[in-house]
Amino acid sequence: MTDNTTRLDHVVLWVRDPLAAARFYEEAVGLEALGVTEYAAGQVSFPSVRLNEETILDLAPLTMAPRMTMVPGAVESAGHPVNHVCLAMPEDRFDALRARLAERSVPVSGISHDLLGARGTARRSFYFRDPDGNVLEVRHYG
Repeated sequence: MTDNTTRLDHVVLWVRDPLAAARFYEEAVGLEALGVTEYAAGQVSFPSVRLNEETILDLAPLTMAPRMTMVPGAVESAGHPVNHVCLAMPEDRFDALRARLAERSVPVSGISHDLLGARGTARRSFYFRDPDGNVLEVRHYG
């Protein structure tokens, strides 16, 4: 990507078991897992999942927390998930995701309608938690 506009590159989620988290995001959420083989072989620090061509979620193991020294207090972020991450997707993927979560007995919220977001008003949205307690919102526009 050569476009120099400001974009979201990645979000790091703390997880207990990066391989299990990658499986969840791949199988239940429908995202492409990256670096799983390399992580299992000890070649990389964590796996990721791809949201789109320019954004990923890194699935960092809680055991990495002591190495988080980039800014004062970073180590204390371990185990404190963000409030939520919102994924916007086409309507058919939205419906398919909700069905996959139901198949796996993943609790989901009711559907909200007409919420404002980064792209305007979303027609529908719902929330769920991943196995590590991170909250995700999923919505579709138009």
